[in-house]
Amino acid sequence: MKLAIDGMGGDHAPQSVVEGVLLALNDFPNVEIQLYGKEQELKKYIPSSHERLEIVHCEEVVEGEDDPARAVRRKKDSSMTRMLEAVSEGRANACLSAGNTGALMAGGLFKVGRIEGVFRPALSTTLPTIDGKGFLMLDLGANSEAKPENLLQYAIMGDIYAKKVRGIDNPRIGLLNIGTEEKKGNELTKSVYQLLSDSNLNFVGNVEARDLLQNVADVVVTDGFTGNMVLKSIEGTAGAMMSMLKEVFMASGKTKIGALLVKSELKGLKTKLDYSEHGGAALFGLQAPVVKAHGSSNARAIYNAIRQASIMVEHDVTKIMTTTIADSQSK
Repeated sequence: MKLAIDGMGGDHAPQSVVEGVLLALNDFPNVEIQLYGKEQELKKYIPSSHERLEIVHCEEVVEGEDDPARAVRRKKDSSMTRMLEAVSEGRANACLSAGNTGALMAGGLFKVGRIEGVFRPALSTTLPTIDGKGFLMLDLGANSEAKPENLLQYAIMGDIYAKKVRGIDNPRIGLLNIGTEEKKGNELTKSVYQLLSDSNLNFVGNVEARDLLQNVADVVVTDGFTGNMVLKSIEGTAGAMMSMLKEVFMASGKTKIGALLVKSELKGLKTKLDYSEHGGAALFGLQAPVVKAHGSSNARAIYNAIRQASIMVEHDVTKIMTTTIADSQSK
């Protein structure tokens, strides 16, 4: 399979991207990578040529502050635009970027295109749980507003991803709400509750935000506005918690000794709270896998995002989503 990667996207690009690519090429022998960006800058971090790595020179870069739609239209020779075109033209099976999220979503719609029958693509990622298993959540900000049928499609696509990529036989689908009772919530969640109840999905009912990390569901659906706020809250809480632990352990000589004794356990906790260990955020509902790595991704996070994209291609997730969506609309 061939993956197209934006070598210039992200806070630590191109170094972290190249290092992640080299790790992936070492571990995934069936993957070929097209790396898009400024050739001279990319080559600084590549010790030698690799038969499965192709560098595609691009003069422009989509910056974080660029207007998303305008950047895709005007920066035709940017690493992100060229990467997306490789997928849309069939020269690559999937693509990945740690760059401007809005531009990647806009480019995904303009260049790659939606699956027929998908009303609105959704941004999704796997978030951590206390038991380490994690759960998939969508939408995380692709659409600030949604209709009931949008969330039903999110659930269908999330169910397929959980089965094919995460290896869960019968994923539990939960609806994010302000209470677990059936009649709780606004008109949107009440309508979605009924749609999910009538579907063939393994719908386990409403779930509350406070219980998300307790592994109450394998897939949690919500509108993009709510989902993005929950994502940022989890990110912020995890970061603040690790900072407070560090402050406690560095407070005195006694606590520093304690920190040395539990160093490996603390490292394990940090890894468990880091959702980039599960990969990037996939844009579901497009005609090919488009994966958004976190802007601050290090080499390990890029590696995991590449692994995620390769699994999606290997298991033909897009084709299954296309067929399932078509079947659901014909009933």
